[in-house]
Amino acid sequence: MLKKSVWKYLAVPFCLLVLLAGCGGSGGDKTDGSNDAASGKKDELRIAVSANPPSLDAQIANSNITAQIGYHIFEPLFAMDGNFEPQPVLADSYEVSEGGKVYTIKLLKGVKFHNGKEMTADDVVASLSRWVKDSQKASTLIGGSTFEKVDDYTVKMTANEASSDVITVLANPIMFAAIYPAEIVEKAGEKGITEYIGTGPYKLADWKQDQYIELEKFDDYKVRENATTGLAGKKTAATDKLVFDIVTDASTRIAGAKNGQYDIVEEVPQDNYEELEKASNLKLDVTKGGTLNLFLNTTVGIMEKQDMRQAVLAALNMDDILLASYGNKQLFEENPGWFNPDDAQWGSEAGKEYYNQNDPDKAKELLKKAGYNNEKLVLVTTPDYPEMYNATLVVQEQLKKVGINAEVESYDFSTFMEHRADPNQCSMFITSNSYNVLPIQLTVLDKTWAGLDRPEVTDGIKAMRSANSQEEAKAAWDDLQEFIYEYGGATVLGHFTGVNAVSNNVDGYEYMRFPIFWNATVSE
Repeated sequence: MLKKSVWKYLAVPFCLLVLLAGCGGSGGDKTDGSNDAASGKKDELRIAVSANPPSLDAQIANSNITAQIGYHIFEPLFAMDGNFEPQPVLADSYEVSEGGKVYTIKLLKGVKFHNGKEMTADDVVASLSRWVKDSQKASTLIGGSTFEKVDDYTVKMTANEASSDVITVLANPIMFAAIYPAEIVEKAGEKGITEYIGTGPYKLADWKQDQYIELEKFDDYKVRENATTGLAGKKTAATDKLVFDIVTDASTRIAGAKNGQYDIVEEVPQDNYEELEKASNLKLDVTKGGTLNLFLNTTVGIMEKQDMRQAVLAALNMDDILLASYGNKQLFEENPGWFNPDDAQWGSEAGKEYYNQNDPDKAKELLKKAGYNNEKLVLVTTPDYPEMYNATLVVQEQLKKVGINAEVESYDFSTFMEHRADPNQCSMFITSNSYNVLPIQLTVLDKTWAGLDRPEVTDGIKAMRSANSQEEAKAAWDDLQEFIYEYGGATVLGHFTGVNAVSNNVDGYEYMRFPIFWNATVSE
């Protein structure tokens, strides 16, 4: 088994890269903030976001916007610090058995939920038992693990298998292991929890669908004594109220950034990059953040055929797709890897022969081999994320040029997420996905994301998790990335640079996988 110290070493090149790329953002130095009116700080921070969250159930919603808002409301036992190492949050400490399967986790005492109840082992066991079963990422990696109460402030976890990355999985920032009151978990239905009560520095005050989400400071929150940095850092609730305005129209967000209506504007379209760069009242947080990806249905109809999926890959011209998505060539990079190309451990060009082929003749030959007979292929998308929408339209045109009957269906973000999860309603879809720390966290390996359910994936994950050296782990990842391309399950379209606009009056803004605001203030 690969020891914990080795896994930490493996993560270092990526961590350094992300830090250099702007993990802390460019929105000002971190501050503790103050709510004292005499300090000249506003009591409200307004953030314009581009989409309505499909849910605020942070355990089961596979969405960056859900995780971003959710981290202000809920807390996990462990979270990633600024070096992408897992650190305790609601946990006080933990010990691992000699066999590597049993984790004894001591909990912080005196932690209050927003409803005034103290958090105990009953809440943790109920929350994590649901999470390991219902969270796609958790069930894929540690499904079958169990949680038991030892006493009011101690929980025993028995992992499904010995692995050095268990705490990293518990600290994963998307579909994270949020701790809810046990009674909330017990009332959760198929669509998730209906009361959003956590232990975080902010509590939910109001949610008007498609309009705004308002969070207010939780007065009984106490800064964790074990706070470090990043998502495990000190949380001061420096501004009394956070308002996430849901503004799907990009031009409205841009105008609001320029005229000061919004203090922070997320998802700045790359077409507006140069315009906002010149705005004297703004600073731009420019972060090399992840990959734009095309996921293919591998289970229904003509898309079951590998030749059909390879025909799609052969037709793609990444230059045109990325230019339509990001506009400025300085804001994207072509590379087949699912990790940052500069990541010494996980950056890989395996499968590059299937990437950016731009070969219509090959695509047409593969369509003949697949027996394609003008079946309609449905590409689902959402205008709430312009880069995804624009890329989808270009892919549609490229597929049409080789004789594929490609049709685009466009929905709001929440409806898009429903359709993309149903292989009977979707032939393929495009999403932008942030970089991960380890390959096992990649959405492409999650069989419930796009239906890629193959033994090669399961075996590849197991090989990485049980590797005895970084070289062995890297080789296993190279083989798995090669398989994804060869099988035609998905393709990276390119690597993107995300842009957020931040008012010059804002201090304490941080970025780590997504923007975080618990230490942010805005001057009058």
